[in-house]
Amino acid sequence: MPYVNIKLTREQAPISREQKAELIAGVTELLVKVVGRGPGTTVVVIDEVDTDNYGVGGATITERRQQGK
Repeated sequence: MPYVNIKLTREQAPISREQKAELIAGVTELLVKVVGRGPGTTVVVIDEVDTDNYGVGGATITERRQQGK
């Protein structure tokens, strides 16, 4: 049973319900195509993470964006 977890930063303009549905369908289709797993057993989870709770290079995404990175 493939399990895919997509983590995205929560933004002022978050991705839409339609975009999330497209991501889920696309990832499921890719797993069927590449590894031959049935779509009925593929789990896709999308987590939206606040930019204060997501860090890269020792700084939060909020801080990095304020610094223009």
